[in-house]
Formats: sequence, C-alpha cells, structure tokens
Amino acid sequence: MKALAIGLMSGTSLDGLDICLAEFEKKDKWTFQILKAETLPYSEDWENKLRNSIYLSAEELLELHSDYGFHLGQQVREFIQKHQLENISLVASHGHTVFHQPKKKFTLQIGDGRAIKLETGLPVIYDFRSQDVLMNGNGAPLVPIGDQLLFSEYSACLNLGGFSNISLQSASKRIAFDIAPVNIVLNYLAQQLHKSYDENGELAEKGRINEALLHQLNALDFYQHSHPKSLGIEWCNEYIFPVLENIETLDALATFTEHAAQQIANVINEYHIQDILITGGGAYNSFLIEKIRSKTKSEVIIPEKEIINYKEALIFAFMGVLRMNNEINVLSSATGSSYDHSSGVIA
Repeated sequence: MKALAIGLMSGTSLDGLDICLAEFEKKDKWTFQILKAETLPYSEDWENKLRNSIYLSAEELLELHSDYGFHLGQQVREFIQKHQLENISLVASHGHTVFHQPKKKFTLQIGDGRAIKLETGLPVIYDFRSQDVLMNGNGAPLVPIGDQLLFSEYSACLNLGGFSNISLQSASKRIAFDIAPVNIVLNYLAQQLHKSYDENGELAEKGRINEALLHQLNALDFYQHSHPKSLGIEWCNEYIFPVLENIETLDALATFTEHAAQQIANVINEYHIQDILITGGGAYNSFLIEKIRSKTKSEVIIPEKEIINYKEALIFAFMGVLRMNNEINVLSSATGSSYDHSSGVIA
C-alpha cells in the first residue's frame, strides 16, 4: 500500500510550523520518501499568542484552539497550492502543546483538526496524545513507532528539540522517554542576550560552568526516576527557570549545556548504545554535540538536514497513515499506557 500524507509539527521552542509531505509505502516493511518540507516561521503575533496560551482563560483558550486550527488549515492549503500537490491522502497535525499533565489525566494540543479539514477538504487526524493519557500513559513520547518502523537501522534515535527524548530497542521492546530540557532553556537564555537561539553553542562556549548550579540541576528528582517519563513547560517553570535567575547568562548557558550533555550521555552509556541518530534543532548545536561525543563511546550520527529538521513532522504524518488503517501507532512500552493502541481523532 502507498499513502501521501502531510505532517504538521509545532514544537515547544516556537521556531515555526514544520510541514512535511511524504510518501509511505509498505511492502516487506515500511519505507518513506520526503517529497516537500519547509518550516513556516510564526509571525510575532502568533508566537506571542502561542507562548502565552498557558495563561489564558478557558474561554480565550477555546477561541485560540479554533483560530489556530484555521491558521494551520490555511498554511496547509497554501503549501498545497504553492507546490501544486495532488492525491494527498490525509493531514496529520500534532497541534501546539499548552498543558501536559498526564498524572492528572490531561494533555492539551490546540489547533482544532476540524478547522483544518474545513480549510483543506482533506481528512485530518489530530489530538494524538489524549487517548494515551486517559489510558494511564504519559502521552509521550509518540515518535518511537516511527523510529521502530522507519529508522530501525539505528540502535537509538535522539531528538534534541525543546526537550531531548530518546527511543531504543531494549530487551525486544521499544522504550522511549524524555531525558532533559534542551532548547526550551537554551533559547530562553539566548533571548536574554538578544539572540533567538545559541547558534552552534557559541554563547555557551564563552561562559564558565557553575559547579554548584550543575550539581543542583543533576540532583533534580526527575533524573533519578526510571522510564517511562516525560517533561513539560510546567516542570521547567517550577524547577529550572527559578534556579537560573541569579546566574550570569553566559555562565547559565555553559552550565545548562553541560548539564544536558551529561544527562544525555548518562542514558547512552547506561544502555550501551552502539550508534545513535540525532535530529531536531539541537543537532546544529555543535558545542553540545561535541560534549555528548566526548562523554560516550557511541557513534553519533547527524543525518541530512531534511531528516534533522522534519523527522517529527514526518513521523506524525506516518502516525496519521497508521491511524487511518487502524494500525497501532502508540507503543505502551514507550508511554507507559496500559496497552499498544491506535490513537488520533479523525476529522
């Protein structure tokens, strides 16, 4: 079977909407080809709306959920027209995460899929996380199904986005979990120095590691727990941002980069990972990558830009294809839910 699907991904770092058109084919195993992909930067207005969505009233949040759905639909429609695309099977939208509190049985990704359908006329799959959370799962990470079926040649896959998360085969099952915050903190610090992000880790390289802060970060309770586990902005607001406030910004960048590298290397070494595929915006942070390399014997593989930038959008497109075929697209071994399931609301 073959399917042409568009995947939409908006990360916590708010650097834009990733949109990816890919063809998927299943013979002996699933294969994929990315045909068109781009990142559509948010206007200042949209970036502010999404960044501040956590503070809205219920009424305002419902309005944004609808507005953002129409915005996503318009972006997809323009993408289709620009590239003169035809025969698209579906659109799969991750939405933008506002709240993620699986222990309380809820997670919220805004961007109403029904609005996307109204704008595009295509079947839309959205809200991939809520079902898993209701089933006692973390609702994250979801990409391991794609890692298992599309990137099985690598021992492990590491995504360096707002948060770092890893997925790997362990004792015949796919496990996955969040490791530590990355760009959600590094970007926040870089913005204090009037940069949108720390390019190549050059700012962090200028700072000095604050050993007391590093020890405090490494001692956080989250790192002492085994998987499955996931992180959200609320955790950073409570445990990370407050402890960075009285530290010189360059030193905070240096220390947090070292902290992220240590936590990532700890996991790579714990599982004796032979080779690891690294994607997400953090793959371009050469200072961070070199720190990870120096702390582990694993072969670190940085793929072509298309995979670095669009792997998550690609996998959400793939999850949409699986959902339309009622095939498993969420692994309980990764999320901690009661069993594997096929998740996503179909509009």
